[in-house]
Amino acid sequence: MTNSMTSFIDTLCGRLNKIDSSEFDVGNKQTKQKIISDICSVLVDFTSSAHEAKHNIDWSYPNPEWYDHRCDQFFQFSKSRNSHWVERGVYSSIILKPSSNILELCSGDGFNTYHFYSNRCNSIDAIDFDKSAYDHAVDQYNLPNINFILGDIRTDLPDKQYDAIIWDTAIEHFTEEEITTIMKRLKNSMNEGAVLTGHTIKENGTGGKMLPQHEREFTSKEDLAQFFEPYFKNVCVFETIHPDRHNYYFYASDFALPFSTEWEGTFKVSR
Repeated sequence: MTNSMTSFIDTLCGRLNKIDSSEFDVGNKQTKQKIISDICSVLVDFTSSAHEAKHNIDWSYPNPEWYDHRCDQFFQFSKSRNSHWVERGVYSSIILKPSSNILELCSGDGFNTYHFYSNRCNSIDAIDFDKSAYDHAVDQYNLPNINFILGDIRTDLPDKQYDAIIWDTAIEHFTEEEITTIMKRLKNSMNEGAVLTGHTIKENGTGGKMLPQHEREFTSKEDLAQFFEPYFKNVCVFETIHPDRHNYYFYASDFALPFSTEWEGTFKVSR
């Protein structure tokens, strides 16, 4: 960011803060509320337009290997009203505990690492092979309990044990042979009670892939589950359907899965 832009933002923030202080005396609370609401509306529109431009630039040819989810946060969510980008972080985070040491595979821009996982666990090793994604994550989302790793999960998985493993929106980037090899290594990296969770998309049925980087898209919940069944006693795959995307989410473990009767976070009544 240039010095002039930094100075402008600092000045703007200083003036905004004065609206909330006794120095900004314009009468009653309702007057202040109207002023700040109008300012917020302008800034929301500006921020949305800026992130729309960033989205279009980032996703011009050639397509990148990762997505800056601030474009979802500030642009796509309001435009499309699709919540699938939020679902991924929510469904993965419910397996976490304050003591959890977790491994996040193909962590991309680090948005979910920071916003959904970092305050729900003890530590995170977040690995991605893309240098630009890694640099972005370190720059934007660095925290004491997050260890961003530049590496390829096919060859560079940490030699450690974890309480949870998150493989979000990435299993489709690997061949069947690679998935099998990775799955074996993941199973050996899981502590007692650990759960593997993540997300992928359903094949669109046209014969073409959603992205050219995808190696293996999945035709059904059963098609996806077969990759976990040889290694885990318990496997759950469920779906959510949005206007522009058909999602599959998965949990796999030798122990209780989320929403099962045995899971400590569940209470069920059947009549």
